[in-house]
Amino acid sequence: MTFELFYWPGLQGRGEFVRLAFEATGTPYVEIVQGDAPARGMDGLMHTMDDPACTDPPFAPPFLRVGDELIGQTANILAYLGPQLGLVGESPRARRWVNQLQLTLADLVDEVHDAHHPIASRLYYSQQRAEARKRSADLIEYRLPKFFAYFERVLANNPQASGWLSEAAMSYADLSLFQVIAGLDYAFPRAMSGFPKAFPRAQAVHDAVARVPRVAAYLKSPRRVPFNTTGIFRHYKALDRVSPF
Repeated sequence: MTFELFYWPGLQGRGEFVRLAFEATGTPYVEIVQGDAPARGMDGLMHTMDDPACTDPPFAPPFLRVGDELIGQTANILAYLGPQLGLVGESPRARRWVNQLQLTLADLVDEVHDAHHPIASRLYYSQQRAEARKRSADLIEYRLPKFFAYFERVLANNPQASGWLSEAAMSYADLSLFQVIAGLDYAFPRAMSGFPKAFPRAQAVHDAVARVPRVAAYLKSPRRVPFNTTGIFRHYKALDRVSPF
């Protein structure tokens, strides 16, 4: 089985959540756009996404091609991959729970994006700076504490007391929690300075994922696209502020 991942070139973005699942498990996959010939890959991405004959077209990247099937939406892709890659429990309840956690993380990712693009995605950040300052202040002071208090409670209430979000082993939701914290560390270093003390369980998940041998190797490799100011997690000094934690 060949997994072909389609995502925009030069970005971690939402595609990174899928990459981490492959990388953490040592699962071979093909990046259609990233690599030596991104232009040809973009042609393939756009043709595949916009093919009028496609019966199950994705709305936008990331999407995964497996055989003749296209699977879109990050959480949906991970719900498909999780059982195959051993990144979710066996029971239907465990699988629904991890998917629920992933969808909650997706809500948080959307709010992070909207902190620097509060009016419209098609506009540049420079066209909405004043609004971005207001939106990012609300994100840092109210929304981040609310989201991470929830994840801290989930970790504390795991009956397995494993330090992971679900059951006794790392799931794809743990990988995604790592990515969100890493992205926020890049985007808001001042605001996140108090995070480890305020949310020690969530920080411990981040640190444990970073120590997974395959993940650690990936993070040091050229396959890991650096954070930058064209992705979801962007560092703009004007939007960072004193830690609320």
